[in-house]
Amino acid sequence: MFNKILAHQYKDILFKFQSLLALVILCFALGMMTDIFFTSANLLNVMRQISVNICISVGMTLVILTGGIDLSVGSILALSGAIAAGLLKFGLEISFFDTFIGFTLIGAILAGVLTGTSLGAFNGLVITRFKVPPFVATLAMLTIARGFTMLYTKGYPISGLGPKFSYFGTGWFLAIPVPVWISLIVVLIAIVITKKTRLGRYIYAIGGNESAASLSGINIKKIKITVYAIAGGLAALGGIIVTSRLDSAQPNAGSSYELDAIAAVVIGGTSLSGGKGTIGGTVLGAIIIGVLNNGLVLLNVSPFWQQVIKGIVILLAVIIDKSNSKTNE
Repeated sequence: MFNKILAHQYKDILFKFQSLLALVILCFALGMMTDIFFTSANLLNVMRQISVNICISVGMTLVILTGGIDLSVGSILALSGAIAAGLLKFGLEISFFDTFIGFTLIGAILAGVLTGTSLGAFNGLVITRFKVPPFVATLAMLTIARGFTMLYTKGYPISGLGPKFSYFGTGWFLAIPVPVWISLIVVLIAIVITKKTRLGRYIYAIGGNESAASLSGINIKKIKITVYAIAGGLAALGGIIVTSRLDSAQPNAGSSYELDAIAAVVIGGTSLSGGKGTIGGTVLGAIIIGVLNNGLVLLNVSPFWQQVIKGIVILLAVIIDKSNSKTNE
């Protein structure tokens, strides 16, 4: 009997720290295979690269905690970045009123984030008002937002945005890349929301049992719209960082970013069924994905094989999630 209890405790500990253990093993393996991995320049580069995925993944975590999914974040990222870049460089001309509106740096960034937030809120509205499954609603938005990006940019990049705008993606503050600071602030705010606020409690309650949450008086529609709006806003913030880093708004930016975000969330221990997971776990998952991407590049693995390997990692993470769910039942 004692041995069974001890074995169960070990299993719980292993489950709790499985992502951290996977990261340690991955880093150790890459350190053995390449001398470049543990250099300060490479580690800072990894931190800069994962900052975008962390922003997107935090929003995705909130969505998945409610039992939903958002496949549109990559396209929202592209459209928001393009709008911010376009308004900053060209302003807004309203021919009907013979009016031209110029945008400051902050104004253009806020317009981009507002665009993402609005599209996210629209996702939530379609899902709650018209009972469209989240997968279908956000898949439609993926196509819509990508189409609008192509229309807005006419298929060409918007470049030459200036050093002040580039600072958000390439600058440094206290010897740490600015995107890392941005993602850190996002993570801290999200942790406070999920652990210390009524919104956080409602998110977990909806994901755990939506019917019970509704009967207890929680406004399901309002919370879901809020969550999808946050996810859209954070995708837009990621779009600002990407556009700033490239000094260019690319029409095809953000392609497949939703897959990396979902992978980070699942690897971090958040259940796809909703109601269980943490922001800290998602950050760890994003670091694993970032380290994996970086390691595959350093090892000169073909980009096609990189897609295969990442797909297998996502599949394994989902299988583990389902296995743990059955065990807990």
